[in-house]
Amino acid sequence: MGVVKDEIELRLRENFHPLKLVVNDDSEKHRGHSGHDPRGESHFSVEIVSEVFRGMNRVMRQRAVNRALADLLEERVHALALKASAPEDNG
Repeated sequence: MGVVKDEIELRLRENFHPLKLVVNDDSEKHRGHSGHDPRGESHFSVEIVSEVFRGMNRVMRQRAVNRALADLLEERVHALALKASAPEDNG
């Protein structure tokens, strides 16, 4: 596990107490592309299911996650693909 990935997981757990959380480091798929960081840990995909998202639309959920990860997104993470849902969204 990487340092940035661990920090993303920690912050998401602390802020959203997820029922499900999957954080994937997709950086290697972007080697040689714009935004690739030679240090790695620059591109991530996140799937998170949380009661906190109940009553929020997609944009509100994205903004909540972005607030929790603000400094990482500004300084370290180039791309974050996010699937955020409430438990009832997953049928």
